[in-house]
This record gives sequence, C-alpha cells and structure tokens, in this order.
Amino acid sequence: MTIGRRAFLAAGPLLVASASIPRAWSEGADGTAGDLRMTPRVIGSPDAKITVHEWFSLTCTHCAHFSETIFPEVKTKLIDTGKIRYRFHDFPLDQLALLAAMVARSLPVERYESFVSSLFSSQMQWAFSQGVDPVAELRKHAALAGINSAEFDRINADDAFREAIVNKQDRDGAFLQINSTPHFRINETPAPDASLSYDDFAKAVAKAS
Repeated sequence: MTIGRRAFLAAGPLLVASASIPRAWSEGADGTAGDLRMTPRVIGSPDAKITVHEWFSLTCTHCAHFSETIFPEVKTKLIDTGKIRYRFHDFPLDQLALLAAMVARSLPVERYESFVSSLFSSQMQWAFSQGVDPVAELRKHAALAGINSAEFDRINADDAFREAIVNKQDRDGAFLQINSTPHFRINETPAPDASLSYDDFAKAVAKAS
C-alpha cells in the first residue's frame, strides 16, 4: 500500500462512533523512553545470522495478503528452523491501523505476533465491512485477546503512546525512504521483492547468507 500520511495523527483518540479512514535508523533504535510497549517485537532464534525486518500497517491489504499467503511458509521453513530472525515494525497508515498497533503492543510480547496475524486474517471483517464500526470490531478482538473494554479505552486515550509509535515511524520512514507497505529489509539491505511470493522471499534471504 502506498503511503500518504501524517495528517491522521492530529485527530487523536478514535471514538467508538467513528468510521474507518478508507535520527539514523538501527536495529535497536525504537525510541522506547522506558515504555516496554515500544520494545522490539521479534520472533526466531537470537543466534540466526540473518534478520528480516518488516514494516507493515494493519489496514494494508497487501500486508494482509503477505501475512496470510506467504508468512506461514516463511515461519515454518525459515523462522522455526533457526535460519532467520524476524522483526516486526509497526507502520500504521491511518488512525485505525495506529489504534490496532497500540492494542497489539499492549499485549504481552509473546502474544503480539499471533494477535497481528489474527487481525490480518480477519481484516476485511473488522476494518472494511460495510455498516460496521471498525473501532467496535477492534474492541471485540482486543477482548478476545484479554484486553477488557476499560483497558481498551485507556489505550485509545494514551496520546504519548500514540505519538511514540508515529515518531518511530517517522524516523524509519525518513531514513529508510519507506514509501509503501509491506516494506522489507534483510539485515541492512532493502528487499523489494520479498512480498511477491515465498520463492522470492527465500531468494532474497539466500542473497544475504
């Protein structure tokens, strides 16, 4: 999904009644400022010589396609076998994706990836269905993951947390020249074809070996 962004931040917390809105980078630079919710979200062996970075938006249909059709094979063949380490970078393209990222990062670290995967697999239902309130649908997904309604509201009202995610996004986007999602880097090298198919992803990984 091509990026046209930044203005969405100004609106602040999303309301239940709202409608869907159709410094040098390094691996450790998340600008955490002591907030554990901003620590890296990584799966795979810490001993893997190759780290794949993905920047994604939870309302990006291309990101959802990758998550559903390519990532499962990546996980089975490359992550679970210890060949690569995989790091997720939130890069929300609208207010709804930003709130979804805030909710995902409020879960225990070990549950982040599965929650993100579940949102991608049901993206058309919670984010884009006609006649539904996407924030209310996201609230339901959060409840199933263990975040009650009061906690969901606290997350939504946390402007410092919201700004921390966007500030990191701005740093990454500017320094790495990210202009679409999903965006991949393998170690320090851009991998523009990684989302096309598992074979293309594997070839990009092989080049970095």
